[in-house]
Amino acid sequence: MSTIAFIGLGNMGSPMAQNLLASGFHVQVFDVDVNAARQLEPFGAVVASTLEEAVDGAGTIITMLPAGAHVRAVYLGDLHGGVGLLNIVQDNALLIDCSTIDPDSARLVANEAQNKRLLFVDSPVSGGVAGAKAAALTFIVGGSDEAFSKANAILQYMGKNVFHAGKAGDGQMAKICNNLMLGILMSGTCEALNLGIDHGLDPKVLSNIMLQSSGRNWALELYNPCPGVMDSAPASNQYNPGFMSKLMLKDLGLGLDAALQTNSSVPMGSLARNLYAFHNAAGHAELDFSSLFEFYKNQKG
Repeated sequence: MSTIAFIGLGNMGSPMAQNLLASGFHVQVFDVDVNAARQLEPFGAVVASTLEEAVDGAGTIITMLPAGAHVRAVYLGDLHGGVGLLNIVQDNALLIDCSTIDPDSARLVANEAQNKRLLFVDSPVSGGVAGAKAAALTFIVGGSDEAFSKANAILQYMGKNVFHAGKAGDGQMAKICNNLMLGILMSGTCEALNLGIDHGLDPKVLSNIMLQSSGRNWALELYNPCPGVMDSAPASNQYNPGFMSKLMLKDLGLGLDAALQTNSSVPMGSLARNLYAFHNAAGHAELDFSSLFEFYKNQKG
């Protein structure tokens, strides 16, 4: 199997890299937190101390980073001495960025990669930590047909769905639209459940009724935000993430930024963003995003 460099080993990146190792790839890993990288050594990963070491001999480079600023710095270089991946990878390398960032940053990196005759795709993911661990992620890819075809051959080992959204940046835009809708759905689900509970309804009974009615949605079916209703949901496990509330706030912010660029109307997205801002400010940023239910519980009138 070919050599892959994996850069960024947080809650998502680490299990994704593990799945590549389990599939037989030679994986060279790097993270600014060296302990995060060393945790993959028992699975066969080679720990690199620099980006240069990580990409040495790697035909494919995968990144999973927190935000657009990090992606720009890692790929293009920065003022702190970082040379930039685009300047150190081998000729004809394939670059796959799985971060969720603003489309403009993805397009900027894609253009610079094209100028250097490198293949680049933006490939944000959906499915959360559980999906990453189970190799069941959905990848939403933006890039050329050639780049998508080559990336697809790698992404299949970490997920169950790979979509070609369109040109560079379109993967990010599709992911932003999805998470805008998810934030709205979770907010509405929390609101409806809390209203029913306030009027004396059993949340399990109410959830079952809505699951068989027109209010059925992903949050209600697979991620119920009310503690005790669904054993496997973060709500029944002290809201252990999952997908942290601060990340939902980030993604909703990306949605609002995108809306400003096109003067698109996003009143529900704006409200969801504000709800998560209040919730996070109350000390819940590190909890699962379904913990917004607790915000509703604590509000009266």
